[in-house]
Amino acid sequence: MVFYKSGLNKKVGFTASKKVGNSVKRNRARRRLKALFLELCDNLKSGSYIFVAKVKIGDMDYKSLEKNLLWSFKRLNCLEK
Repeated sequence: MVFYKSGLNKKVGFTASKKVGNSVKRNRARRRLKALFLELCDNLKSGSYIFVAKVKIGDMDYKSLEKNLLWSFKRLNCLEK
């Protein structure tokens, strides 16, 4: 899940609740989200981004996670063209 609020600077936060799993699974989920954000951050508008890891993130492969994240960015209208 991604939340976006436009602004002047790029700010980012990552979170994963205990519902995601133990600390190893939560940290892995945050690392995957961070890696995807770093890949795509050049194409994003300035603003605040909050990434919330959900339970299913552990079952998804990297490509499908990237596809879902791009879809979310398009839906939020925060991709630069």
